[in-house]
Amino acid sequence: MKMYAVRSFTIFLICIVHAGLAQFSFNPSRLSNDLKILSSDSLEGRRVGSTGNAKARQFITERLKQLNIRPLFAKEYVQSFSITQSFGQAQSGNGNNVLAVIEGTKKETIVVSAHHDHLGVLGNALYNGADDNASGTAALLAIAEYFQKNKPEHRIILAFFDAEEMGLRGSAHFVNNIDLQKEKIVLNVNLDMVSRSVKNELYACGTAHYPQLKKPLESFKLPDNIALRLGHDQPGSGRDDWTSQSDHMNFHKKGVPFIYFGVEDHEDYHRPTDDFEKVNQDFYHRSVEVIVRAIKALDKATSITPNRS
Repeated sequence: MKMYAVRSFTIFLICIVHAGLAQFSFNPSRLSNDLKILSSDSLEGRRVGSTGNAKARQFITERLKQLNIRPLFAKEYVQSFSITQSFGQAQSGNGNNVLAVIEGTKKETIVVSAHHDHLGVLGNALYNGADDNASGTAALLAIAEYFQKNKPEHRIILAFFDAEEMGLRGSAHFVNNIDLQKEKIVLNVNLDMVSRSVKNELYACGTAHYPQLKKPLESFKLPDNIALRLGHDQPGSGRDDWTSQSDHMNFHKKGVPFIYFGVEDHEDYHRPTDDFEKVNQDFYHRSVEVIVRAIKALDKATSITPNRS
């Protein structure tokens, strides 16, 4: 009798664990561990051109290789570009995007992006950038794994951009050096700061510019205890308008529709205190699950069309 009770309780616990994991399209433990690695002191804040930035790039490319996701261009994941200045501060060197592709059943392409750089070391302070934007980078790896196992309809380019903190340089180089029409790029989904919200809110910015994207974003069921808000994209609203505040802006300039997923600024934004320990892992997991479900809905939508001729 006691043996039966122990066996039954063990099965009960296993069922609980499986039920908890079933709500996610990815491995939440791996997601959190990737975030911890990408925002660790050993990566020195991932500033463009730094050793820590190179370590982050190597971590990303090794994971893509493990997932058997091929580079976008030939056999090279890395797209290098020159940097000459940033916000009036002279600086030279190279930035490095990491680009990969998952083929779909269609030729039309969705670019899913996140910037992997941050501020690095300023003065004597280390800016690890856990939310900004190790969170988006780790999320993009989880998204990559999901769509490698569950083939999308659209072709998906995975873009880990560099030098976002220096003026959106990596994404600018990408859109200016690729034939958008030949590649049939019809949408950019950008992830930048997706792991922290005291209100349990994730925002999708872009539907004010591209109202055809609203319906897919309202078509899927959300995980419990998280809200997906549409907004922060009204022209003339100053800093409250996020249209120009991350890499999606360079796609928007080219007439490519975008959805930008992010959270509202918090007290640790662009401060040395934006560390892994500040992240609410439960919210982060649910936030990334929302993004996966949103991309699935957008992938199946027939109304995604660019504005360019």
